[in-house]
Amino acid sequence: MATVKITQTGSPIRRTKDQRATLIGLGLNKMHKTVELADTPEVRGMIRKVQHMVSVEA
Repeated sequence: MATVKITQTGSPIRRTKDQRATLIGLGLNKMHKTVELADTPEVRGMIRKVQHMVSVEA
C-alpha cells in the first residue's frame, strides 16, 4: 500500500481545538516531527484540514 510522509511545519498555538486534535490524530505533536502513514482517503482529509501547518511528501 502507498504511504505518505507528513511533517509538521506550523505551530498549533492559536488554532482551533479541532485542528489541534487533527494534528494529534495524525501523530504530530511537535514542530518538525515526521510520520509516515498509509495513503487513505481518511488521512488525506485530515491533511486537507491542517494543510497550512504540514508539508506532505508522496
